Amino acid sequence: MEKSFSESYKAAGVDITAGYEAVQLMKQHVARTMTAGALGGLGGFGGLFELDLEEFKKPVLVSGTDGVGTKLKIAFMMDKHDTVGIDCVAMCVNDVICCGAKPLFFLDYIACGKNVPEKIAAIVSGVAEGCVQSGAALIGGETAEMPGFYPANEYDLAGFTVGAVSKEKIFDNTKMQEGDAIIALPSSGVHSNGFSLVRRIFDLENKGLDLYSAELGRTLGEALLEPTCIYVKPVLALAEQVTVRAVSHITGGGFYENIPRCLPEGFAAKIEKAAVKTPPIFALMQKIGNVPERDMFNTFNMGVGMCVVVPKADANKAVEILRANGQEAYVMGEAVKGEGVALC
Repeated sequence: MEKSFSESYKAAGVDITAGYEAVQLMKQHVARTMTAGALGGLGGFGGLFELDLEEFKKPVLVSGTDGVGTKLKIAFMMDKHDTVGIDCVAMCVNDVICCGAKPLFFLDYIACGKNVPEKIAAIVSGVAEGCVQSGAALIGGETAEMPGFYPANEYDLAGFTVGAVSKEKIFDNTKMQEGDAIIALPSSGVHSNGFSLVRRIFDLENKGLDLYSAELGRTLGEALLEPTCIYVKPVLALAEQVTVRAVSHITGGGFYENIPRCLPEGFAAKIEKAAVKTPPIFALMQKIGNVPERDMFNTFNMGVGMCVVVPKADANKAVEILRANGQEAYVMGEAVKGEGVALC
């Protein structure tokens, strides 16, 4: 029986056999993500997942989609491709956990100028790692070779996740009270937002990423490529023991845009600026780029990748639960009457 192969398509820049090889290489990574609900394997036209109706009473499906953005430029420059997949998963699953939803499955989309099987497999290895960290099954995806649209050594990466939560367990901010504690979940660094500004500040197109920085304790490239934290499992564990009023994923737009998204009308966030534990990378960017402090807090996560609002009386318990589940946490502010965010 003849195998699929097109000499004409290859001459046009698309090697379908490279696609088949990439699939074979990525299978070992995908296998790590399989959960009880995942049905079938790679190669079908649709990914199958069986919803456990015993686990979710009156299930509500929650979806999220996102990409990695221009952080990918750092991966291209460093020729390191096994971590950006974690970022892709994180940007999606960290969004759905803001509703209290458990991520069920994930699909990725890779568009590239040239399909190099080993590079594609490296990207997917990162996606698989992100899925393992979040408990989602990687049940499908797409790799599109698009010569003439992307440069041969570049690609774009996006993803999509679906989670589920029992209707009565959806986080409900309507019961928020003045004085409720705002708990910070630290970031690992810049995460996956603001990289257009990052690249301008460091003039990365003209300067190397391999220079060691004493302020960072590693090279600039290593610091910038640090993967986005995934907060799913600690937040789910917290919600089992404490009332969670609201959760906000701190992405593009920083504190000023994202924290108010989890607050009900009439409430504001009062943040104790001195309490915010900001990694050195942000101070370095502010100094080199001469960026105003407000712009920093309105662009970057400033060391806080996610915030959780809980009743004031439960603040210490919540911090203890998060730490017991491997997630550092601390109180950085409180909910007050008003609008927006106040950094005091």
